[in-house]
Amino acid sequence: MTASSTGRAAIIAGNWKMNYGPREAAKFVQEIQPALSEALQAPGSPLCILCPPAISLAAVRAVLDIPDAASSPQIELGAQNMYFEEKGAFTGELSPNMVHELCTTVILGHSERRTYFGETDELVNKKTLAALRHGLRPIVCIGENEQQHESGETAHIITIQVRASLANLTSEQAREIVIAYEPIWAIGTGKAATGEIANNVIRQIRQEYQALYGAEAASVVRILYGGSVTSDNIAEFMAYPDIDGALVGGASLKPDFINIVRNSRQVHH
Repeated sequence: MTASSTGRAAIIAGNWKMNYGPREAAKFVQEIQPALSEALQAPGSPLCILCPPAISLAAVRAVLDIPDAASSPQIELGAQNMYFEEKGAFTGELSPNMVHELCTTVILGHSERRTYFGETDELVNKKTLAALRHGLRPIVCIGENEQQHESGETAHIITIQVRASLANLTSEQAREIVIAYEPIWAIGTGKAATGEIANNVIRQIRQEYQALYGAEAASVVRILYGGSVTSDNIAEFMAYPDIDGALVGGASLKPDFINIVRNSRQVHH
């Protein structure tokens, strides 16, 4: 796997959002799996995680032929969201143990969840802690919107979100999570942040994390960039030392996702 000088293994995760029901999802994975698997066998390849809609997880898992939760598949599965309770009268929600039956990973606090569904830092934190308790790898998303970006509030917003969304972790948990910096102004807009801008914010995230959990945790936690990532710009992001991969949106729904994985094999220094 691609790794920095600190030994952080890179991750390329594809967030399919509300696209591809079970039939479409299975067909798409059947189409890309041979070339994607081949790309992942090359030296310096990242960990690849596909995150279909919940209703399509089982169909994708069947195509990938993942035998059980204890296996270590070449391509892992992630959910796009979950609730923090284990069971109960929460219509439409998925519990952590349900997600764990099919997935290794869960995306939490995505800007669309925060913006459209009112998720707060405190709720994201509850979900993060629940995911960790159930053996899931949370990818916790943070990022500023366009107004905050234009008015120079990025650093302030990032500080608030890191401290609240990632609170109350044990020292071991602090090493296990993944953080995704997703500037909202760059998601689905085609306006990707430059590698320098992304790396500067991610460096701040790492510094805030160090203040919370110490230098060792900050040195091993993986921080991804998300926001209009393509096969043309992924190598630029991966060349920066604090960026450990990408959370890919729209481009993960196309065969070009294979090229994103291929082009991410840049060992950052």
